[in-house]
Amino acid sequence: MPVPKTTSPPPRIQILEVTPQVDCGRFPVKRTVGDRVDVHARIFRDGHDVLGAAVRYRPPGTTRWLELPLGPVGNDHWEGVFVVDRPGRWSFRADAWVDRVATFQDELRRKVEAGQEDLSGELSEGAVLLGRETLTVEDALTAPAGDRSGAASSLVYCVDVDRQLARFGAWYELFPRSWGGFEGVRALLPEFAELGFDVLYFPPVHPIGHTNRKGRNNALVAGPGDPGSPWAIGSEEGGHEAIHPELGTVREFERLVAEAREHGIEIAIDFAIQCSPDHPWLAEHPEWFYRRPDGTLKYAENPPKRYQDIYNVNFDCEDWKELWSALRDVVLLWVERGVTVFRVDNPHTKPVPFWEWLIAEVRRDHPDVIFLAEAFTRPAMMTTLAKAGFAQSYTYFTWKNTRWELLEFMGQLLDWSQCYRPNMFVNTPDILHEYLQRGGPPAFEARLVLAATLSPSYGIYSGYEHFENVPVREGSEEYLDSEKYEVKERRLDGPLLPLVATLNKARREHRALQRLDDVTFLETENEQLFAFLKRDGADDVIVVVNLDPAATQRGVCILPVSTGLPPAYRVHDLLADVEWTWHIGRNFVELAPGKSHVLKVVR
Repeated sequence: MPVPKTTSPPPRIQILEVTPQVDCGRFPVKRTVGDRVDVHARIFRDGHDVLGAAVRYRPPGTTRWLELPLGPVGNDHWEGVFVVDRPGRWSFRADAWVDRVATFQDELRRKVEAGQEDLSGELSEGAVLLGRETLTVEDALTAPAGDRSGAASSLVYCVDVDRQLARFGAWYELFPRSWGGFEGVRALLPEFAELGFDVLYFPPVHPIGHTNRKGRNNALVAGPGDPGSPWAIGSEEGGHEAIHPELGTVREFERLVAEAREHGIEIAIDFAIQCSPDHPWLAEHPEWFYRRPDGTLKYAENPPKRYQDIYNVNFDCEDWKELWSALRDVVLLWVERGVTVFRVDNPHTKPVPFWEWLIAEVRRDHPDVIFLAEAFTRPAMMTTLAKAGFAQSYTYFTWKNTRWELLEFMGQLLDWSQCYRPNMFVNTPDILHEYLQRGGPPAFEARLVLAATLSPSYGIYSGYEHFENVPVREGSEEYLDSEKYEVKERRLDGPLLPLVATLNKARREHRALQRLDDVTFLETENEQLFAFLKRDGADDVIVVVNLDPAATQRGVCILPVSTGLPPAYRVHDLLADVEWTWHIGRNFVELAPGKSHVLKVVR
């Protein structure tokens, strides 16, 4: 190795194993406003010098570095913390240095304690170090330390900070056309707020194309009056910037967004990068679409599914920069209209660099904006999208229905927790799982409780509260008479809504239910019973769910001594509003089909 070409020797201090970080610092870790960032590092130097260390951090939009101490906790391990108090991209690094004064004092103290009498040489060195003409042992040992020499710095790492809605919230998905348009939804805002929903998510609200419009139950030919799929975006009335006139006007939409916010609710809209054959971009920018050698356009497919009513854009076209800019401008237009939450359709079929660029572009001036990825795909792509900037992602929760499936699934999410936040939708317009089809109301109850208590963010698609569970055919996860292709007359009166309201109230009142990584899974000695403890400080919540929608199940819920709970304590069931005495160790549990305990430990 060649000699370093520097005028002074390189720092001798080693700063290694800095955490938190993702992929060696290539991507930021994720936090929400108010969170701690616990910084750890392995810091050491050859020899016996006394070291000092600090974490230096920089809030978004500033150039000044702030500093807090890192303290030694043994075996060259140092740790410290800073708190993020605003959304945006934060930076931090670990700094370390030799404290020459503390080093001198430590050496002098050991010599004094060993009985060494002639310390004149040492004191002369100390006098120079402290800027004194002469120095006594007493003065030397009481002088203030804090000198910094031979400083070294780690690499700079980043923290992507979102507002708390990116981590914690209850979502309700609805098609506005089935609720009387924007004005119909606006009239129900007080009821949605009373139920405890934080986000109302709308599928695409844009004009729907006519060419190759789908009919009822995905029929290839639309009948008279069939409204078509909202994901077939664009017609002579406009494209991604426009609103379907049957839903309302731009002014009515903005009024809905503003009044929703007054009720503590945000309106999320779908960002789907696809166009119907009638979208204005087909005529204005034909170069943005892929054409076969014979000149024909290829409609979208995901075999065996076929989407004859939409075309995908060509991200590899020569005019890709203008395409990227146009898509960014679409998002920024809706941000101007008050939207700060976007559910992104199939982001895993678009280039990751595009998402990294677009999300950074939007959040540079609008750090409150949240992007939810609808990415049902391989783990590597799901986590990479999260690293690229998506604040949340759909998950495979809907397909995890046994105890062991849930344990494996949660273990994976916990492994990803530095960069990936789950949103556990119990159903979607595309996903009606066999468990719900066959389990009836008990299955709907069990899945609702699991989603609302396991995950800080969860969602339901309208119809869930009415136990809608009829598939279009045996073996399919598509709904019969799917709302994607027809208008329904929706009302907010489903029999499951009281449980929804109770769960959302419990979630807001108990911080233990507002995080993912505060969970301990508990033994039940019955695979049909799934149990876990969630805790945040003095807030402890125990959840036990009967996964069997057909039979009563009995077992135990074992609370180990390691939880630190008292030998005996009272628990309050937040669902049944009753109390029992529980103990460290085995607690008998009996639950009817699909029923649950959500137990607050009474302190």
